[in-house]
Amino acid sequence: MTVLAFDGRTGASGDMLLGALVAAGANPDALAPVTDALDVAFDVERVTRASLSATKVTVTAAGHDHEAEGHGPHRPYPEVVEIVEEMALPAAVRERALSAFERLGRAEAAAHGTDLSETAFHEVGADDAIADVVGTALLIDDLDPDRIVTTPVALGGGEAEFSHGSYPVPVPAVTEILADADFETRGGPEDVELLTPTGAALLAEFAEGVAHLPEFDVDATGYGAGGRDFADRPNVLRALVGTVEGGLTDEEVVVLETNLDDASPEVLGDLQESLAAAGARDVSVAPLTMKKSRPGHLVTVLARPDDAERVARRLARETGTLGVRATPATHRWVADRHFETATITVDGTSHEVSVKVATDDDGAVFDVSAEYEDAATVARETDLPVREVLRRAEERVRD
Repeated sequence: MTVLAFDGRTGASGDMLLGALVAAGANPDALAPVTDALDVAFDVERVTRASLSATKVTVTAAGHDHEAEGHGPHRPYPEVVEIVEEMALPAAVRERALSAFERLGRAEAAAHGTDLSETAFHEVGADDAIADVVGTALLIDDLDPDRIVTTPVALGGGEAEFSHGSYPVPVPAVTEILADADFETRGGPEDVELLTPTGAALLAEFAEGVAHLPEFDVDATGYGAGGRDFADRPNVLRALVGTVEGGLTDEEVVVLETNLDDASPEVLGDLQESLAAAGARDVSVAPLTMKKSRPGHLVTVLARPDDAERVARRLARETGTLGVRATPATHRWVADRHFETATITVDGTSHEVSVKVATDDDGAVFDVSAEYEDAATVARETDLPVREVLRRAEERVRD
């Protein structure tokens, strides 16, 4: 499993992400769809931040000063979406870039009390900001990690200038984005804005928050330079790329829950099958005590984000519950799994039993489990105990 880890102890911005990804091994040629669609270029150079060598990526637009911000026209959200949709991008890159822009758009709309379709991007709608977002998505796609994480990210402090004046750090758009982000933040260590709205939206879109860097074999390290050069600490975003041997698969899920105080055993017993048919990944039912000491049940369902609404609707229809709680964008680690057919012979007759084999992503087997229904059918046909059929089938696959 390949891991991409960000270490944002002095913040994150669009250009810092670009620099860190290039320094960590992403191919700058992957940025061609942006330069083909916009009148911009990506200028990659080595710079020094507090004596640390880092990579600085600057988006340069024709007719504008190299260090100027907000190159090109400022656009409304729908126009930005149209520009991205017309770029020659891989489908997955387009989807993630548009999702990051939606995070930015919703944050601006919430901060200014406007509708998303009427939201005007200022700096974020300029050519270089579009290049930051789409470019980051392209470079991440080039690295193709299985898991992306970030340690807590520094916010900075003091006040920052934005389109409608100055405001204490973090500015309103950043706070709105952080409400839906999976990573943690910390104040300081400098009294300037260190986490920009673009940096926050990109990390919220791509990264899973972790308290500490995970254990993995580091293959490459890169430092993306920010625009400031502090005296006593480097203004950089660090990216590390490495591998984890024998890891499990990271699957994004939504947790759906509801409390029931009037469900019959027949309804509860059918939930596994009916919710699985709607797309549920896992269903569990646990007893609990509800108000006035009445007995009830807690139904917990895991579903992929794209299936969550359909599964919640089926749960409400099957149980009559008046509400389903949802905890979005959480993760679970799951084993890879496949089925093998075990053939066992009893009194000269062959019988087949399906067996589930669980492995890590390197193929190492850590669980073998025969399917009960198949084993029960063979047990009835042979007069063997079910547990003996299960044992023989699992042993055959292990061997």
